[in-house]
Amino acid sequence: MTKLHVNVDHVATLRQARGVNYPDPVPAASICEMAGACGITIHLREDRRHIVDRDLELMRKTVSTVLNLEMAATGEMVQIARDTRPDIVTLVPERREERTTEGGLAVARDMEGIGAAVASLREAGIRVSLFIDPDRDEITASRKVGADVVELHTGDYCNASGSDQADQLARIREAAKIASELGLTVAAGHGLHYHNVRPVADIPEIAELNIGHAIIARSVFVGLERAVIQMLEAMGER
Repeated sequence: MTKLHVNVDHVATLRQARGVNYPDPVPAASICEMAGACGITIHLREDRRHIVDRDLELMRKTVSTVLNLEMAATGEMVQIARDTRPDIVTLVPERREERTTEGGLAVARDMEGIGAAVASLREAGIRVSLFIDPDRDEITASRKVGADVVELHTGDYCNASGSDQADQLARIREAAKIASELGLTVAAGHGLHYHNVRPVADIPEIAELNIGHAIIARSVFVGLERAVIQMLEAMGER
């Protein structure tokens, strides 16, 4: 069974666009859980462009499944995570000018810095995931710095078509196998939607998918509960 973790960042994006207090991502997370999501993912960015500290604090009190906090490997963010204690932290690359996370974390190039963040989080009893490209060297480096989980970046697969997409899927499949053999839990995400999710969900080593934009976008038309249920159906989990 591949679990679905729903990223509710873009509920907060709508709120921040008008500078008001709605829609609120906190009750949105609860709706996702009631619809069958096994976890909630939020990205507390350094510029607070969507999720803000208040959201994290309230979700830590209200999320009853798994709360996954995506964040940059900075001193500020590590301290926030240590204080709020999400169930798992996913370290991701972050640039102010990007619209969304672009590519995986370069673990092999910064093993000392990332390793220090991983060690600090694990010392606080927090499981750590690293968002990486489906690359053998990055998987090996993730294992060496002490990660519990790797989340494989699926953006190249989602943006490809035809034989290129098949090649990217094979790359993800091979990376998932390598990571699993090294004792890492394997997740995947970025760009997945209702029409491309099933081949990734069918990879046996992948334990969970993190999906946000596609679900929030569809919820405009069918409602959030139904959008989550339809994604579970598309994954073959309903």
